[in-house]
Amino acid sequence: MSAAASRVEVHALTGVPEVRTGDDLARLLLAALASSESALSPGDCLVVSSKVVSKARGLTWDGDRASAVEAHTRRVVAERVGTTGAVTRVVESVAGPVMAAAGVDASNTGPDDAVLLLPEDPDAEAAALRAALLRAADLPEDTPLGVVLSDTAGRPWRAGLTDFALGAAGMVVLDDLRGGVDHDGRPLLVTARAVADEVAAAADLVKGKADGVPAALVRGLPASWFAVGPEDDAGAAALVRLGPGDWFATGHVEALRAALGVAPGSAASDEVGVRSVVPEPLGVRVGRVVALALHGVPDGSADVAVDADGADVGLAAPDGYDLGRLVVRLEVAAASEDLMADVASRTGSGVTVRLTSLPTPGP
Repeated sequence: MSAAASRVEVHALTGVPEVRTGDDLARLLLAALASSESALSPGDCLVVSSKVVSKARGLTWDGDRASAVEAHTRRVVAERVGTTGAVTRVVESVAGPVMAAAGVDASNTGPDDAVLLLPEDPDAEAAALRAALLRAADLPEDTPLGVVLSDTAGRPWRAGLTDFALGAAGMVVLDDLRGGVDHDGRPLLVTARAVADEVAAAADLVKGKADGVPAALVRGLPASWFAVGPEDDAGAAALVRLGPGDWFATGHVEALRAALGVAPGSAASDEVGVRSVVPEPLGVRVGRVVALALHGVPDGSADVAVDADGADVGLAAPDGYDLGRLVVRLEVAAASEDLMADVASRTGSGVTVRLTSLPTPGP
């Protein structure tokens, strides 16, 4: 598949009412199309906010947001204390993608201010909605029709948020160009376009977050983008990079802490303390370093003296073996706080380690 669209149209579906539990979402979307004097046609792609799917399915949480995030997390990738003082965690969600707070949402959730959950199988929900749309529109099952359930997330190395394909049905989600050649005739070895994500992001240009427009109709996509068999309809789960291909399975800070026995999201992590997204006093950072180092050497001890340029940490342990372990653990723990550890002095029963800030990288 390598065709490109020469012209794409994106139309907002206005007039969709507030969706409530039990609503027939397919009929609501078709009614919104009809009110704009339009209808589904072969080759269309309907992009629908996952939020309205969750509302129609009644996917709400009775407890608080934090407990909802914990319950819908497979593993914690990274964690930081935010500007409000609460801990935000980037996690592999039960729904599939790696995202902040497992996609648990408390905005635009309706008049009840409910905590809204993502569907646990977004691709199955997209397939069910596609089938319901085809039935309600009296179109054959093999009609080329794409359905994308969109959600919003941030991206590594990029500021801001964008919509992506949380679930998909009836369309190919990856335009795999590997094995072809570029415009200059060079072989394409790794290029695979995430076309379902691109369609979701394009649809968000007309949906918006504050305008109450939960869906958009995308027209003009290449015919080759529509699934013609099960092998073409892998769904958006195929876009989630996990396992050996995931270079960023754990945050760099969390990897260091986990190597010392303090996994992200654990009770031990809360006990040691979690880094903040805002600058913190040196003494706070040193406190976490010491707590992290001592976590694996329960009989060790540390005396800390913080000054304007760094901190001196006097370490002691019952024997030389544990003292050596404690020094090495402190060195690793220091790196998790962007600090450098240097042994300043040794005595028969203890070691003093000097902690200073790592040099700030240049431009």
